[in-house]
Amino acid sequence: MSSTEELIGRADVNDVEAILAITNTDVGEVAHAVADNADAIFTWDYSLARPALRKLYEKAKTGQWNATKDLPWETPVDQEAIVVANNDQAIARGLSMEDSYFIGSPVEKWGDKEWVEFGIQQQNWTLSQFLHGEQGALLCTAKIVETVPWYDAKLYASTQVMDEARHVEVFSRYLDEKLSGHYPINAHLRLLLDDIVNDSRWDMTYLGMQIMVEGLALAAFGFMHQMTTEPLLKQLLRYVMSDEARHVAFGVLSLKEVYDGMTAKELRERQEFAFEAAVRMRDRFLSQEVRDRMGVEPAKIIPYVLADPTRGMFQQMLFSKIVPNCKKLGLLDAADGWLRARFTEIGVIQFEDWVDTGEEYGVYGLDRETPAA
Repeated sequence: MSSTEELIGRADVNDVEAILAITNTDVGEVAHAVADNADAIFTWDYSLARPALRKLYEKAKTGQWNATKDLPWETPVDQEAIVVANNDQAIARGLSMEDSYFIGSPVEKWGDKEWVEFGIQQQNWTLSQFLHGEQGALLCTAKIVETVPWYDAKLYASTQVMDEARHVEVFSRYLDEKLSGHYPINAHLRLLLDDIVNDSRWDMTYLGMQIMVEGLALAAFGFMHQMTTEPLLKQLLRYVMSDEARHVAFGVLSLKEVYDGMTAKELRERQEFAFEAAVRMRDRFLSQEVRDRMGVEPAKIIPYVLADPTRGMFQQMLFSKIVPNCKKLGLLDAADGWLRARFTEIGVIQFEDWVDTGEEYGVYGLDRETPAA
């Protein structure tokens, strides 16, 4: 059994100094190697043993889309105008603080010009992290094809490899052609991806990627889809979300069977992994790289960011897919409710009774007759 400090390197999950101390020291690297400690598993049992997974595989085959032909890449994107429109949306929905909130902070003298530039950089940063996360999903799903012992799961995972390649393609292209700059991978996200790839247990790859990373991505894409006024990005996200919902459902359907047969000690290890992943993903949304680029010392502005009630609501909503899926898998209350206590501590337990993705993924299907909206 591990303590919070042993899991995430600090006793207090909200220790800003410790969070900001985790940085990329090699931002110029082009290749990053991680040991993949797992055996490739062949199976000679080709029977249809898991009909739910085969149904998901059939949906994946019919749900394939072509990023080159199915998205209107000719759409002009005025990034500054989009940021202004998005800011107006945030104000209208009560998701933006008044200027008076930042009195005494390093940004109190910012005017419209600085806030628009911040919005532009934040969009560049967010889409860059989506891109890096999708490459992580690409590698992890390829690993699942190798390591999962079930025939039906290997078939479905192979379709997800194609999905993830397409997601890397579209986010990279959107950044290159429509936005104004890339950001390197956030250090917290990289640590999480390294841990997932490095773990030798095949179900940990599922838990880390299919449930945690993909679950948060599905919620984040949904939030951006609602907020953005840019039609190409809105359609791109709608297509990606249709894939991501299947991916999370794949994790839920597969792990439910596995976890039902695990001991309390084994489940506690999975709970700890899920909590560590949740904190790593939460920490990355401080986007300190953007504040550095804007000439603002992160340590001086982050306390204002953390205390912003509108940001807390957004951050909590990102876990709206993760918590019910962990409950469906039996992870919330296993081992004397350890994960329930941790999710309560970071303020996300209220989502436990929301619908899990194993039940709702069908609502994300694409309508081929009309453009995705």
